[in-house]
Amino acid sequence: MTDEVLPMSISEHLETLALLETNLDDMSAEWLGPLLEQLLAAGALDAWFTSIQMKKNRPAVQLSVLCKPDRAPELRALIFAHTSTLGVRQQRVQRYSLPRRMVRVETRYGSVRVKLAEYAPGRWKAAPEFEDCAAAARTHDVPLAQVYRAALTALGDVHEGAQ
Repeated sequence: MTDEVLPMSISEHLETLALLETNLDDMSAEWLGPLLEQLLAAGALDAWFTSIQMKKNRPAVQLSVLCKPDRAPELRALIFAHTSTLGVRQQRVQRYSLPRRMVRVETRYGSVRVKLAEYAPGRWKAAPEFEDCAAAARTHDVPLAQVYRAALTALGDVHEGAQ
């Protein structure tokens, strides 16, 4: 098997974003999930935790928040208000991204949105929307993976018309 080198998509987009980070070693884990929800609702493009080890061998998490630079002050304020941290690191990062297009497919479990992106000429990736798949799986009492596969199967050649 050989690795195929694909040409870069001419449509990829470069943007400058802010990355906010802080280490948390003295907060209840119960508070972390709602914190991510609040940051995303306030405009973070993405937010995540990474398990880390701090001084004195304390287990901790690193909070990372990716956002548009103009959203950084508000998101920093939320981090200070809703965590135990006394400091937030901020740096500029660059992100290359592919333009996305949403299509809707009909499955035996209902309508599901699927995100499409062309990563090289004529080469596509597809990702069914998690929320749609999860709702359909609950409604029909089937595994999430089953709805996900059904959405990809229903996609068929729809992506060719999305160009």
